[in-house]
Amino acid sequence: MQTRTFDARVVQRQSESTTRASKIALALSTMLFALGCASGNVEEDPRLFGTDVYQMQEAQVMEYLIGPSDVLSISVWNRQDLSRTVTVRPDGRLSYSLIGDIYAVGLTPTELQTVMEEALNKYINIIPGEVVVVVDEVHSYQVSVLGEVEQPGRFEFQNQVSVLDALAEAGGLTEFADSSDILILRRFQDETEKIPFNYRKMVSSRTNDRVLVFPGDIIVVP
Repeated sequence: MQTRTFDARVVQRQSESTTRASKIALALSTMLFALGCASGNVEEDPRLFGTDVYQMQEAQVMEYLIGPSDVLSISVWNRQDLSRTVTVRPDGRLSYSLIGDIYAVGLTPTELQTVMEEALNKYINIIPGEVVVVVDEVHSYQVSVLGEVEQPGRFEFQNQVSVLDALAEAGGLTEFADSSDILILRRFQDETEKIPFNYRKMVSSRTNDRVLVFPGDIIVVP
């Protein structure tokens, strides 16, 4: 594992070579097996990359979700004795004075603040907004890059990165890669989204927008 410090129109394809179809099918089968979601549904994401590819950026804005091994600073206003730094355990929980274990994985820092305020309010008087949760260190931001790249694998980042950043971390595309048919597989609400990414269009565009990847994404390069 390598570590770094920290819609568009639906494209109707009328024909496709047997070789290209086989490569994509093989890559997708491998990815879905690795995800352990062979029995789940794979939905076609309506935000496909065409002429208006960069409109997808607006849909990508989201607050960070806490993950296992992340390091959090928790402070309570005017209660220095309750302020501390904690690490989220592999089971998704963190331990905190007075309230014991709290499940944190999958919550945003704001959501965790609310949960902790409600739990602490059973023991001390807490006014909404008095608990502050800050993510000090991110250790759960992992993205897999597989297929026609120089160094396929799973990569860990310390901040949000773009598809281009992830591909660069994997050594870039091989000479056999189909740069216009890259797929991003993303788990969302118990389903797997397929988000096409046109590398060729992206690098040739003059825009400064970045298509972002999220923790757990798998990038498949056919």
